[in-house]
Amino acid sequence: MHQGHSGWLLAITLAMLAVVLPVRAELVVGRDYVPIIPAQMTDTPAKIEVIEFFSYGCPHCSDFHPIVGKWAAALPSDVTFKRVPVTFGRPPWASLARLFYALEATGDLAKLDSAVFDALHKAGSKLYDDKSITAWVAAQGVDAKRFTEAYNSFAVVSKAKRADQMVQTYKIQGVPAMTVDGKYLVTGKELKGLAELPSLTDQVIGMARTDRKKK
Repeated sequence: MHQGHSGWLLAITLAMLAVVLPVRAELVVGRDYVPIIPAQMTDTPAKIEVIEFFSYGCPHCSDFHPIVGKWAAALPSDVTFKRVPVTFGRPPWASLARLFYALEATGDLAKLDSAVFDALHKAGSKLYDDKSITAWVAAQGVDAKRFTEAYNSFAVVSKAKRADQMVQTYKIQGVPAMTVDGKYLVTGKELKGLAELPSLTDQVIGMARTDRKKK
């Protein structure tokens, strides 16, 4: 009798777990993500656009860079990934935002992207003004004149200004931050570390994919 009663309790417990576990695995508003209101238009409406808001000056972004880079390289074909440098009104970070867009314009971003993080957070370089940034870039083998023209160009300055506007409209308060499809800001308040952020972003991408199928 006692053994049968225990077996019955076990069956009930397993049945309850079968119901509870999938629910716990579902995304929770406020804990895992928050809606971006109003939703923002993306640059690639045919695909689910994921944005990483970051700054070269942010040590957490430096730690996250190799993690998100590896994750982004394996994204499915219906997802596109872009990065937006934030300034939060800090002049040094504004210079670093222009550095990002200038390297992108000259075609040197892939070569020097990680090197910028390393220079700032490992070597202790002070890349916070135009002169020091240009000198560092030239020391990496980039033509100083070509870089300076890009760094001061209307296109780069305009992109940096637009990035600041996006920080406001996407309501970004800290970095690194991930947004999905102009609709969701991934929060991950219960994540144990940045290494878990990509997998949570994958779940939010899945939600955005379901949203699109409903339309």
